[in-house]
Amino acid sequence: MTKDILVFAETRDDHLHTASLQCLAAAQRLAAAGGGAVRAAVIGSAVAEHAAAMGRHGAATVFTVEGEPFARYNALTYSRALAAIIKAADPSVLLMPASFMGRDLAPRVAIRCHAGLAADCVELELDGAGALVARRPIYNGKAYSKVHFDAGRPAIASVRPNVYPIPEAASATPEISPVSVAAEPGDARQVTREIVRTGGAEKDVTEASIVVSGGRSLKSADNFKMLYELAHVLDGAVGASRAACDAGYQPHSRQVGLTGKTITPQLYIACGISGAIQHLAGMRGSRRIVAINTDKEAPIFKVADYGVVADVFAFLPLLTQEIKRIKSAG
Repeated sequence: MTKDILVFAETRDDHLHTASLQCLAAAQRLAAAGGGAVRAAVIGSAVAEHAAAMGRHGAATVFTVEGEPFARYNALTYSRALAAIIKAADPSVLLMPASFMGRDLAPRVAIRCHAGLAADCVELELDGAGALVARRPIYNGKAYSKVHFDAGRPAIASVRPNVYPIPEAASATPEISPVSVAAEPGDARQVTREIVRTGGAEKDVTEASIVVSGGRSLKSADNFKMLYELAHVLDGAVGASRAACDAGYQPHSRQVGLTGKTITPQLYIACGISGAIQHLAGMRGSRRIVAINTDKEAPIFKVADYGVVADVFAFLPLLTQEIKRIKSAG
């Protein structure tokens, strides 16, 4: 087995998932520590553009599986294709985003390749023997566990989005290594006919580096327009507490919390959210937290880096206006 690090490039609607590029940063650190190379795996119906992007951001070699059967994600075909790439690349570690696709694909590939698996990792390193050590949150982020892999077996880790930065792009051109994967009769057991997304064209909270969330105190779906305006100015996404989603103000696909989505953005702005423990479990890992609430005793202020005791309805439009002014002046 080589010391190379392989990164799975996840694509959605023919767009490269940002978290795949972030995984390249983790791969570069591991490769530098272990003396290996960074490689990438791209699967799809047309992969040239995505392969080139992975190369510009640090992948020396890109293994590709291309064809119409791979136009949409299918657990059966993708797991077989990625297993074939692993066999060809022979990496010591496979990294992939801890996304919905990653959570479905990683264990399937681990079984096919007889590999160890650690999910939703926030830190990766190599021990003295060159084996992967992954740090991942447990108990809703209240504690962390370290997963030690056997140096003699391949290791697979899914990496939480926004934990690592996107590597700077360069003019490098990667070596392209096509891998042939033939269709099997069993592939027809699962057919993806249509992918329907809630929330329209808005960014998903798990992918955005900035998230603006609202609670039940927003009082209506119409009032969430303030949050969307601020999120658009910041190129972020809009989230919501469970209470706001249960009240019908936002779809549950935007729910942040224990029973919703766990996110790790660079900036989290909590608007009118008290900070129930279930909500904190979903956003505690945010790099910077800003809380806006009229109740100065609200639990959200205990985890916030910056707190604003103010009426959201009065403060948020002023904040949005000021950010627009600063951006236009810059």
